[in-house]
This record gives sequence, structure tokens and C-alpha cells, in this order.
Amino acid sequence: MKIIILGAGQVGSSVAENLVSEANDITVVDSNGEKLKLLQDRLDLGVVQGNAAHPSVLKRAGAEDADMLLAVTQVDEINMMACKLAASFFNIPTKIARIRAADYYRYPDIFSPGNFAVDYTISPEQVITDYIGKLIEHPGALQVLSFANGRVGLVAVRVYHGGPLGGHELQTLRKHMPRVDTRVAAIFRRDRPIMPTGSTVIEAGDEVFFIAAREHIRQVMSELRPLDRPVKRVMIAGGGNIGARLARALENRYQIKLLDHNKQSAGRLADALNKTLVLVGDATDEDLLESENIEDMDVFCALTNDDETNIMAALLAKRMGAHKVIALINRASYVDLVQSGQIDIAISPARATIGSLLTHVRRGDIAVVHSLRRGAAEALEAIAHGDAKTSKVVGRRIEEIRLPKGTTIGAIARGEAVLIAHHDTVIESDDHVILFVVNKRVIPQVEKLFQVGIGFF
Repeated sequence: MKIIILGAGQVGSSVAENLVSEANDITVVDSNGEKLKLLQDRLDLGVVQGNAAHPSVLKRAGAEDADMLLAVTQVDEINMMACKLAASFFNIPTKIARIRAADYYRYPDIFSPGNFAVDYTISPEQVITDYIGKLIEHPGALQVLSFANGRVGLVAVRVYHGGPLGGHELQTLRKHMPRVDTRVAAIFRRDRPIMPTGSTVIEAGDEVFFIAAREHIRQVMSELRPLDRPVKRVMIAGGGNIGARLARALENRYQIKLLDHNKQSAGRLADALNKTLVLVGDATDEDLLESENIEDMDVFCALTNDDETNIMAALLAKRMGAHKVIALINRASYVDLVQSGQIDIAISPARATIGSLLTHVRRGDIAVVHSLRRGAAEALEAIAHGDAKTSKVVGRRIEEIRLPKGTTIGAIARGEAVLIAHHDTVIESDDHVILFVVNKRVIPQVEKLFQVGIGFF
């Protein structure tokens, strides 16, 4: 697939890195030549320096025969204009734009073919807000990812000493919870994947990914680690797009305090938010955190625009007694560095967003994609079509399907029902099949499984 990426920032670079490894023809456009040089030195792709909203620049990037345009610059208006040009002058089939301003989403017709011709929009800020919201809803989880319109969850937890299942075989899970159906999709032990079987023994320190219906997530978590107390109080540092969105999403369910260093911004936030207590101050001010009873906070979220501030604020909050701390960190190298330390969860905006884009890049009918384990693994929701003659999966038991090595089918959404996958489960046409792939190199093989034969048409 020939793909043009507009913007060589964190999101654009992360997307390019993921797509280049899958034998796509990638060209990145940016006005910053230094960023492009660094990207080209590291990855096998083409680059074009220039304004992404200029037709001549798009033409130099190969727009005349491109299959997809990903407009992910920092400026919404550039992204929208580029999509319009891609449709009007170059007839690019698929156009995706990063749109940050919430105001545009209030007028969805603005993206229609007759206006800016944006086929799909992505909002990294909203993706991250939803991501953090799920972590707060399920305290103790490292990741909570949704499938089948929220009815199925893929949850990652770290097994600690004291969990009922620690030191026992996986097959004992069913004995502990005879009325709850779940499936462990993968286990990572010392950063290496283990494909689980019934006789696999769970060890303390294992990172376990399990799939369950949404209503059963907390019960399954209790088998793997002691449950954290329910969240009541949350402090947010940073009143930017993400901090403000998160406060608005949470304020009716939790007690929220929001810190912002800018007095004018804090005033606007206080007017816009209904139940959130907005404070003016520095998130790294020890006296301020102490006066606001940081030790009583169930979750502290450092969401400013500065990585160093977020790291220092999270570390300080943790030292002063906050139960769990979450830090937003743009630099991927920082995420890996701090994740295993005092900071409970480090979130990379680029990594959190990549799944939204991959959903549209994947071949076959793919409803949802989540990138996991720093892009090495992937979870996806594929829709089965055809019949036993035209499909490699429809009409077959799971044990009969030739899944690529390291691939697990975890659950199936069939209509309103959620079926946890077992070896004798038969896949039907229109099933939403949720898969976990520990090595994304086999993704093309997974895609082929869900592509119907020509006879289907």
C-alpha cells in the first residue's frame, strides 16, 4: 500500500515506523528538514520537505497514485485542507485527519465529501482521555482495551505475590470461577511472550493479558492480584486539552482536583467545569501538593505538555503518598525508562493513538486495532465474512483454523452475545473475532485468514 503521512512529529513518526515494517511504501511530508533527515536515517521511507497543504508538495510526495493519506500534523486546518486537496485533485481513496479541536466535532458535516472530504478523523487527546478513564475505572490494570462496542475487554495486569492464582496452573482459574468465562490470551514473563496452556503456571511478576466480558473484568483481576481499592479522588496536573477533557469526563463520578500553572487558563477551566476544583499552581510544588492532601489521592495524573514536568510531578506525588501515579510522556525512550520504576503507568500519546490509524490500514474487515508492547504485539477485532467455501474461518472450529504462530483467538462477539473462545467454538459469518498476536510480523497472515475468496462476490 502506498501511504503519504503528513507530519513528522511523535504521532507521524510512530505511524511511519509501524507501517514501514509491514512492507508499505511510505512517504513522510514535513516542513522541518531536520526531523525528516532523522526519520530517513532510521527508517526505509521517502521524505518530502514542504507545506503539507500545498498541492505541489502533495504531488512531489506521490499523491497521484497514493492509496491513503494520513494527515497528522499539529494543525487541524492543514490536515483538513490536505484531505480536501487529496480528494479534489488527486482522488486518493482514503483520507484520515488528526483533528484536535473539539469544536470541529460539533459540526460533523464539515468532514463530508462536499466539504473537507475527511473519511476518518482521529483525536489523540480523546483516545488518551478514554484510555486513562478505563485505567481509573479498573484500578490495578496496566491496560484496559475495549472491543465489540465496549462489551469485551482485554486487560493487562501484573501478577503480585498474594494473588489466588499465583504459583498455580491456569486451568485452576475455571475451578475458582465456575460461573465466569475468561481466556488468558498471552503472558509476558521478563518481557518474553509465553503462549498459555492449561498447565502453564502463573508466576509473580508475569504480565497477563486476559479477555472477558466487561462485567467480569474485576472478578478475573481478583484472581491474579489483590484488588486495589475503588477510586474516589483524582488529582490532574495540567489543564490542556487532555487534562480538561479528562476532568470533564470524570467529574460526575469522582472527586476531581485540577492543577494549572496559568491563572488565566485556570479561570477558563473553572468556568467550563461543573464539579472540578481548579487550582492555580505548579505540579512540582511540594507545599501545594501537601496542602491539597496528595496522600489521600487514589490517582495522580501528570498531563502537562512537558515530559520532564510530568515525570518529576508523578515521582513527587508518589513519594508523598499518592496511591497510583500516571504520567503522560511523549518521548518513547522515557516511557520505557520510567515504566518499571516508581511511576505506575507511563502513557505514550503516539503509541496510544497508533491503533486508531492501523484500523484503517489493515486489509480485510477490521473493526478495532490496539497496538501493544511498544508496537511488538497487536490485538484486533476482525469481522468474519463468507461461508465454509469462501472463507478460511467461517464454519470451522477454532482448533481447525491454521492460526499463525503466536496468535490466539480470545473471544467472539455474535450479535449481542459475547462468547469466550474455546477449541470447539465454531465461527459464523458476521462474527466479530477478537485476536491477540504476540508478533506483529504475522499480521499479514492473520489478514489473509479473514479475506473471503472471489466466489463470495
